[in-house]
Amino acid sequence: MEKLLSSSGGGGAAAAVASQGQLPDCFVFPADRRPPASTATVSLPVIDLSGPRDAVRRAVLDAGKELGFFQVVNHGVPPEVMREMAAVCEEFFRLPAEDKAAFYSDAEENPNRLFSSTIYEVGDQRYWRDCLRLACGFPVADDTNTHWPDKPHHLREVAEKFFVATRGLGIELLRLLCEGMGLRPDYFELDLTAGDVIINVNHYPPCPDPSLTLGLPPHCDRNLITLLLQGDVFGLQVSYNGDWINVEPVPDAFVVNFGHLLEIATNGVLKSIEHRAMTNSAVARTSVATFMMPPMECLVGPAKELVAAGDQPQYRTVTFREFMRIYKTVGARRESVEKAFKI
Repeated sequence: MEKLLSSSGGGGAAAAVASQGQLPDCFVFPADRRPPASTATVSLPVIDLSGPRDAVRRAVLDAGKELGFFQVVNHGVPPEVMREMAAVCEEFFRLPAEDKAAFYSDAEENPNRLFSSTIYEVGDQRYWRDCLRLACGFPVADDTNTHWPDKPHHLREVAEKFFVATRGLGIELLRLLCEGMGLRPDYFELDLTAGDVIINVNHYPPCPDPSLTLGLPPHCDRNLITLLLQGDVFGLQVSYNGDWINVEPVPDAFVVNFGHLLEIATNGVLKSIEHRAMTNSAVARTSVATFMMPPMECLVGPAKELVAAGDQPQYRTVTFREFMRIYKTVGARRESVEKAFKI
């Protein structure tokens, strides 16, 4: 990717051109790939996790089977932790370009970096997003390998609290799924969640012409489960019956979706659903996505308990390293990944 470093100082390609008044050609999509208008009237379920456990378990499993996406409230992550994380991330992207330049990198093997949608390039088009990626091992206090930006000065303190709280929520949701599907409650708490927790802070500057581009393309996530703090600016859309559902912001909620690893592990009971990010011309949008990852050598395959006697598993078992190699090769579209791993 040709970085616009001459004008951004490494601060991000989208941010560098956001104020130029017109959309550069490299961000303009061909007519057949431009975002069509959504006509869907379906809303994502909003699940109150403080309700009776049996009812919550059924609601989470039903929403996962039907839509693969839902929102959760009263989830145990303190509102002040959510607000502080949103604020410090917005503060990071308001820093002068020179304060962010040293952290800018297109090296995908670098777990902590600032970049501009390089992993979703298709042809000569770029997506209207700058992203700060941070990785953290657990326990947080024992993780001495985190190389994070030193500005804003309180970013590390705030982010560590957010990492711990969102990972705890993710584990609780996975336990609810296990209970609902007849797996032992800690099935996903061993190797499948023993890797880093990764946070993508997605920043979408105001776009000169949102009808010509996307913030993120249609894609499915590569992990087990994703928690999104989407803020109060609309932008997320979810695929549903050939259309796109607008995900309306809900105060103090997380948007939850399942990744390909969970689809494989549940032998197709739960689905990884495509989603995308829209842009707007009026205001910047910043969202924070938390991904729970396995180690690279972890084996990923259908749980034996979910393969009926006499049946064959629907997906082959591979290491996560092999999964990622294929995922990057075929792209993040659902159909391509499904074809690559289904037996």
